[in-house]
Amino acid sequence: MIRVEAVELRRVRLPLVHQFRTSSHAKRELEHILVVLRSADGAVGWGEIASPSGPFYSAETVESCWGVARSFLAPLVLGASWEHPSSLAGAMAKVRGNHFARAGFDMAAWALWSGLQGVPLAKALGGTRSSVEAGVSLGIEPTIDDLLAQVSAQVASGYRRIKLKIAPGWDVEPVREVRSAFPSVPVHVDANGAYGISDMSIFRTLDECGLLMIEQPFAPRALVAHAELQAELATPVCLDESVEDVEDLVTALRLGSGRILNIKVSRMGGLTQAVRAHELARAEGMPVWCGGMHEFGIGRAANVALSSLPGFTLPSDVSGSDKYYARDVTTRPIVSVDGFVDVPEGPGLGWEADLDFVAGHTTDQLVIKKGG
Repeated sequence: MIRVEAVELRRVRLPLVHQFRTSSHAKRELEHILVVLRSADGAVGWGEIASPSGPFYSAETVESCWGVARSFLAPLVLGASWEHPSSLAGAMAKVRGNHFARAGFDMAAWALWSGLQGVPLAKALGGTRSSVEAGVSLGIEPTIDDLLAQVSAQVASGYRRIKLKIAPGWDVEPVREVRSAFPSVPVHVDANGAYGISDMSIFRTLDECGLLMIEQPFAPRALVAHAELQAELATPVCLDESVEDVEDLVTALRLGSGRILNIKVSRMGGLTQAVRAHELARAEGMPVWCGGMHEFGIGRAANVALSSLPGFTLPSDVSGSDKYYARDVTTRPIVSVDGFVDVPEGPGLGWEADLDFVAGHTTDQLVIKKGG
């Protein structure tokens, strides 16, 4: 039985090595919340709340996650006794929504539990691979030439799939140029819900570009519109924001809203729900891959572990730390070699937090104890 005697929250800010722009916003730095669970016997588990700073990808922000983590999730975790992380996830489920905030605690619980069990997190989750195939996500660039330079650099680095962010006015032309310059590289596009059903003609054109998938063309709740689009296209539609929990996935499968699923630990409220989504998708024959939120090394380590599960048959967004950060929060960076990231064999996350570096980039800190 595990009892957590203290919860530590740290807001940590890091600059990006390259500005990243999507259909809704641009970012030059990221602030995420690191969650540390300390058990009564001195064991520690690290997690990461990788929410955006603004309410663009989802309704959650760093500010909202900080408040929910401090006032609701930390007291729940401190007041619970549990033998397995899924039990703790069940206790946290009474907090409605707030998936990013819950994901950080769930991740920390899995890291703590797998460390105490002396097994790698990947094995604890059901992973079967010793390495995972890595893709990379590229933002909207000032010019098509800038985009082509970015694609060229990532292909040269060995990444196995290139994802291009698109938005109204930045879609068909840049995709055609990338396809022409890199005809053999697997490419897919991600709209982050920026289009509507009236934009069907754009996707009919993109359907002719030989893409791996078209990710989240319409708004999150527009599952019927996604189904109508998928019925017209040969290219698979991939769902991201539309699937926040397993029930959403059940609905999407029933409607035929897409043929591929992007499983994000943060969006789904943690590793517990992510594994359940993987199991359902695999049973239904739906390929999955692990998406990212530009996580620091802690969250990225959890993504690597999740991507080792057998249903993750497409390259995941587990690119090396150097793709986004000059230096990561872990003592050693996550490294992609020829498009593959090794899955750690040691217990727990497999990467350790660099305590001095984390301290030097902490903007706020809070320690919460039972009865404190």
